[in-house]
Parts: sequence; structure tokens; C-alpha cells
Amino acid sequence: MLAQAAPLVVGFTRPPIDWHAAAPELTLLAIGALLTLVDITWLERGRRTVAALASLGLLVTMIPVLTLAWDGTDRSMFGGAFVVDEYALVMKTLFLVAGYVVVLLSTNYIAEGDYWENEYYGLLLSSILGMILMASARDLITVFIALELLSIPAYLLATWRKRDLKSNEAGMKYYLMGVFASAVMLYGMSLIYGATGTTLLVDIGAALAGDEAPAAIVTLGIVFIAVGFAFKVSAVPFHTWAPDTYEGAPTPVTAFLSVASKAAGFGGLMNILFLGLLGRDDVFEPLMWVLAALSMTVGNLLALRQSNIVRMLAYSGVAQAGYMLAPLAVAGTSPDEALSATVTYLLIYGAMNLGAFAVVIAVARKTGSAEIDDYGGLFQYAPGLAVAMSVFLFSLAGIPPLAGWFAKFRVIEALISAETVGGVALGVVVAVNSVIALYYYGRVAAKMWVEDAPDGDLTPVKVPVSLVSALGLTAAVTLLFGVFPGIVGHVADVSLLPASLGS
Repeated sequence: MLAQAAPLVVGFTRPPIDWHAAAPELTLLAIGALLTLVDITWLERGRRTVAALASLGLLVTMIPVLTLAWDGTDRSMFGGAFVVDEYALVMKTLFLVAGYVVVLLSTNYIAEGDYWENEYYGLLLSSILGMILMASARDLITVFIALELLSIPAYLLATWRKRDLKSNEAGMKYYLMGVFASAVMLYGMSLIYGATGTTLLVDIGAALAGDEAPAAIVTLGIVFIAVGFAFKVSAVPFHTWAPDTYEGAPTPVTAFLSVASKAAGFGGLMNILFLGLLGRDDVFEPLMWVLAALSMTVGNLLALRQSNIVRMLAYSGVAQAGYMLAPLAVAGTSPDEALSATVTYLLIYGAMNLGAFAVVIAVARKTGSAEIDDYGGLFQYAPGLAVAMSVFLFSLAGIPPLAGWFAKFRVIEALISAETVGGVALGVVVAVNSVIALYYYGRVAAKMWVEDAPDGDLTPVKVPVSLVSALGLTAAVTLLFGVFPGIVGHVADVSLLPASLGS
């Protein structure tokens, strides 16, 4: 037996690994292991260091991302299942910077709460590891593994306030619906694999373009995959988990779910759509159209009724997901324009939404509440926070010269340039919903600037240095991208299409 098995062991060859290409993932994995070691070794004494180590680790992980960008060479491993190109590097940068801001938001919030645990930052980095892996995933199996790696820690983070029934409900609802969505998505992936005989996205695209795969099975598979990702990005009608989860989870976790987790979901969706499903635009374009129109309209209309700012931002996030889905409704007609528009929106949305949640955390340090009425008179006792919140809210509404205007412009431009009836009609839906959204964003601004503080208490808000840093970073990006939109436009001008297909 041993003599027969020996040649198999000797004959085994490890697939070639490009260590530079895998450096961001390996670096973040090492930082996560270091946090675990600190937790095991120092126990309670580690509280003072884990947040700093986590933030430093995310910055260190940016180094190989920058060196890969400087090198400028597309890299591929494992038969094309893992690819590092311009698109992957842009998305990795978004996830790492968003994660860094979330750590800044978490530093005092978690340390001052009665639910401190060192594992918080380990779980956060684990989820971010799944996100940066998602950016390079070019295979159905890799996509699914990355999606679960980012989702499972997020389920635990959502229920971090263990003594809070709302937090327990938030985590349980997010977990149960997330598992169901993953199962539906995995079944859809299995149908695509059964129809094409491969899990590699490029090969799936070639098989579907040749009309050799069974049409009914492929259609069903695309629908199931779309349903799974619609849950991940909180698109209507698969959004019902978002408001309760956002309200019940710790606010920094809510910010993380609303930006980084949503962006990762879009990353996986775009990978599969542009590389694997582009030949079946007759199936996915109507799906994206309906999801985008419903998400924008339902999200904005429900946001109008909210009295809690976190729930308002949750429904706003549903509407924002609709804006980001809109270009995908014309991806088959103008793929590069659609991809660039969605990536542009993700980059800008990350800055303005994280900034809005930073203000929510800062104001709650004084009011202990997230009710919109408690924002009355904010300009009187915290003018800096009122100005910052106005910047983020009006950017979300798309008011020039803030960055949100360019995000919506790129979406409408992509829809109109497709020169299809559906594209033009969806562009009109985007414009109408942008006007609707201005009302509830403006309502919060009016509370801050016009009304008096509800209890007459004008005591200034004490904002920690970490929160000030997060506010400064997100506000600077929101203003910079709005005044100089060419910067983000150039960064987001990427393609997922293989060179053989052109662009």
C-alpha cells in the first residue's frame, strides 16, 4: 500500500503562486492572526492595542496593493480563478479604506460600551479579508467562498450587543435570511455549472455566448444568482432584513454593513455578470431593471416615513442600491460604461455614507438617541457636526458641488448612452427618485439648522480624536470628488472584460 501511494505523493506538484499578487490577502491574514495572538496572550491588557493594531494592519495591507498598482501588470493564478487587475485593485482599495474608517468609528464606541471583546476587530478583519478576496475572484467557487468569508463574521458583529434584545434580533434575522439567500445563490451557481460544465467565469461566458447551454436551466440559474446577490446588497424586495439589522446592530457595524458589505456584494455580482453572464443580457438586464426601479422607489418612499435616522439611512441605503444597480440594466449594451458608473457610485457612496454614520455616532454620545427630532438645534451646540452632516446628506441627495452629483450623473449618463428605451426610462426613474430623496435628507438638515434643541441643552458634543479623523477623511473625499470629479472618474474607468473580447 505504501509503495503504491508513494509515487502519488512524489508526483504532486504545487500550483505556481504569485506571492506578490496574493500579498494583500496574506498580509491581512497575518494581521488577523497577530490580533488573535494578542488576545490570547494579553487578555484584558490587549484592549488598549487591538484597535491600533487593526487600523495599522489595514494601512500596511495597502502597501502591496499600491505596489501592484505601480507595477501595472495583470496577474492570474489557479487557472484564472484568482486575478489581480485594475478593477480588483480599485475594489481592494475601497474595502481597505472603508474598513479603516470603520475601525476609527469603532475605537471609542466599542471600548466605552459594556460589550467589549477583543474578538470584535478579528471578526472585522476576517470580513474585510473576504471582501478583498472577492475583488480578485473569477470563479464561481472562489466567489462563493469569499462571500461566505465576509458574511459569517458580519452575522456575529450584527449581534455584538449581547444584552440588547434588538441586537439579538438583528443578528438572528440577518443570519437566517443570509443563509437562505446563500443557499438560493449556490443552487443557481450549480445550475450554471451543470449547464456549462465549468466554474471559471470566462469559460462560462464563452459557453453562454455560443448558445450551447440549455436555455431554461441557464435562465433559472441567473435568476437564483440575482436573488442571492439582491439580498446581499439589500435590493427590493429582498431588503426586509436591513432596517431592523441596521437599527439593532452597533452603529459602527451598521456603517460597515451599509458600505463595505454592500460594495462586496456588488463586486461579486459584477464579476459574475460581466465575465460569465454577459452573453445572456436578455435575461439579466430585465432583472436588473426591475430590481433597480423597485429599490429606488420603495427605498425612498419608506425613508420618508422614518423618525429614526438609522432606519432612514437604512432605507436610503436600499434606494442607493437601486441607483448602483441601474447601470447593470444596460450592461449588455455598453458594458464598460455600466461598470465604470457602478464603480464610481460605490467609491463615492462609501465616503458619504460612512461620514453620515460618523456624525450619527458623534451626536449619540450626547443625546443617547438616534431619533431625528433630537437633531434639533445641532448647529447651535455642535456647528461642525451640523455642517459635516449637511455635506453628507446633500451629497447623498446628489446636490452639486458635492460628490453625490457626479455619482448620479455617471449613472444617468450610462443609461442614456445605451440608447435603449429601457435605459432612458430608467434614467427618468433615477432623476425622479433623486428629487424624492431630497425631501427626507432636507428634513434632517432643517432640524439641525432651523429648529431649537428639544430640551434646551446646548452643551457641546465631545468628539474623540478617532471620530474627528473619520469625519475629516470622509468629508475631504466627498468634497474632493465633487469639485474634481475627474479624479474618481479616472480611477473608476476600469474594465472586467477579457482583452480577447475588447472593450
